[in-house]
Formats: sequence, C-alpha cells, structure tokens
Amino acid sequence: MSSPQSPAPNPSPSPPIWSAPPPRARAGGGAFAAVGIVLAGVVGLLVIAYLALGLGVSSLVIGSVLALVPLMIVLLAVRWVDRWEPEPRWALWFAFLWGAAVSVAVALIVDLGVQLALAFAASGQPDEAMQAVVQAPIVEELAKGIGVLLIFAFRRSHFDGPVDGLVYGATVAAGFAFTENILYFGAALAEGGAAGLGTTFVVRGLFSPFAHVLFTACTGLALGIGARRGGGVGVIGWFLLGLVPAVLLHGFWNGSLAFASDAIGLYFTVQVPIFIGFVLITWFLRREEMRVTRVRLAEYGAAGWFSPAEVEMLATPAGRRQAVAWARSQTPPRTAAMRTMITDATHLAFTRHRLVTGRGGSRAATDEQALLRAVTADRAALLR
Repeated sequence: MSSPQSPAPNPSPSPPIWSAPPPRARAGGGAFAAVGIVLAGVVGLLVIAYLALGLGVSSLVIGSVLALVPLMIVLLAVRWVDRWEPEPRWALWFAFLWGAAVSVAVALIVDLGVQLALAFAASGQPDEAMQAVVQAPIVEELAKGIGVLLIFAFRRSHFDGPVDGLVYGATVAAGFAFTENILYFGAALAEGGAAGLGTTFVVRGLFSPFAHVLFTACTGLALGIGARRGGGVGVIGWFLLGLVPAVLLHGFWNGSLAFASDAIGLYFTVQVPIFIGFVLITWFLRREEMRVTRVRLAEYGAAGWFSPAEVEMLATPAGRRQAVAWARSQTPPRTAAMRTMITDATHLAFTRHRLVTGRGGSRAATDEQALLRAVTADRAALLR
C-alpha cells in the first residue's frame, strides 16, 4: 500500500480534509437505535407471552427451534446480498426486531379488532379467505414497510440505494416470518400432531422460506430508488408505490394456497419464476454496486488518495479476497483492520456517489471528510 499524498487534492467541492471539522457522520445509530431496539424488544416480550399462552410452552419451544431453520436460510442469503457494502448491525437488529415483534403485534391487534367489530355487528365470524387474501397482505405489508421507512427517515446516511432497501426489507420480513412460523408450527403440532407439523414445516420452512422476503423486498427496493433519486418528501410516494406490488404478491401467494386446485403446479410455474426473477434483479444490483465503487474510488485514486493497486484491492471481489488473505497471513493477523478499511472505502465510494449525483448536501460532504480520515487511519493501522 502507498501512503496518501499530503495535502492531497479532494475530489469533492468540500474543503480539504485536513481543515475539516471533527467527523460526526455515519458512526453508530444514536438515540434512534437505542430507543427503537428497546421498544421493539419490549413488544417482542409481549408477543412471546401471547404465543406461550396460545400455544403452550412446549409447542412454543418446538416451533421456535424449527423456525430457526428457514430463518437461517434467509439470513444467509441476506448476508450474501449485504456483503459488498455491509449495513450497520444496529440497523439490521432494529429491522429484524421490528419485523419479529412490532409488525406481528400490529397484525394481531388488527385481526382482533376485526373480530370484535364483527362480533358487535352480529355479523358472525370473519371470512378466512378474505382475511388471507385482502386483510393480511395490506396490514402485514404496511406494518413491515413502516419499519423500513423508519430506518430511511432517521438514519438516511445508511440508506444509499435499492440494495440497502432490499437488505432492510428482507431483514424485516425475516423477523416477521420467524414469528409467524413459530405460530404456524406450534398450531400444526397442537392440531395435527407430528404429521401435521412435518407437512407445515416442509411447506413453510423448506418450500417457501423467502415468501415474505419477496413481498417486503418490493417496498424496500422502491424506497431505495427514492433514496437514490434524492429522498425528501417524495420518498413517501416511492414507499406507497412499493407497497402496491408487495400487497399484490402477498395476496396472490395467499390466494394460490387458498383457492388453487393445483397449488404445487402453481408453485413451480409461477412462484418459482418470480423468485428467480428477484434473484436476477439482486445479482444485477450487486454488480451495479461494484461498478459504482470502482468508478468512485478511481476518482479518489486520480486525486492521490489511493494507488491504482489499492483501487483494485478495494473495488473488486478478487482484490478483496487477496487483501483479506494477506492481512490474515501477517503476524499478528490484521484481518479486522483490513475489513474495516474495505468497509470504510466502500462507504466513501457511495458517499462520493451521493455528492456527484447531487443528492448529498452538506451532510454527505461531512461524511466524505470523516471517511477520508477513517481510510487514512485504517491504512496507518495496517502498515504499523
């Protein structure tokens, strides 16, 4: 690695880094993280108590253990998507807890409200098919989507584009599906014994672990597009636009299970292709992230902040693998320091992209200065 030239030209219109104020941006989650995670955790405890009363402790435990299987499948996929520009852990924890606790609580409260309203109106029991195809998609997708919208609203600097929206939406959905699976697995065990539980586990845990992810990913992707276009009040329009396909896909999925005469055939001819389409979209978005990283870091390289070899190391998958392998071979190993530099450099590239595309404002300029300092410190730590 080469040392940066001092003072190096700054490729942004902001003042040189050496005269910048102390960095404030991008680190930590602040009050939003603490308050949000604590509140979601409290709601989670209430949801657990509700499930324990409804299912019984033994069914709750068995359902929770089995629900971990599809959860791990989904989280491993989300981790793969999020590897290039990792989101902060506090934000992912908030997203997961929002889905697993708050969104579920909202759905349960609305369902209870509908049943009480029908009881007072002497209309009898609610139509289960109508609940599955209309009520559940609208209520659940709105509740999940609000969690993604809150991350965008309170920690805008962590929401750079469609991939970020997809990651947050998928994490919220993973949390919701986890709790919902506990409920379904526990109920199947209570009503149908081991045979009923086995069938439900195969259908929900193995055949369709990504169902909720596909739905809420629509909302996250739309919010990410809104973020890429500058955010502001107009992002509410993108949020509502993303809710439409999320609700429609959710309703179609539930309807196919409720009404289709050949649910298995429909699964392979319609739902599997939809899933493959989302995989291709995700692959394309990840490639675009790599392209943006390389282009923007090359601009810093031209200004003297990175050598050509460092740009190659930080902006390509092969370069990153070689860099981590080199760091691991040092005595003592410097793997954590190398990963930190890769992460800071990637954030720097996307911050630069926000500035270049005219949607960064003064906050992005401050972020850029802070990240340039961080990369300089990262390099010094690696070369010690």
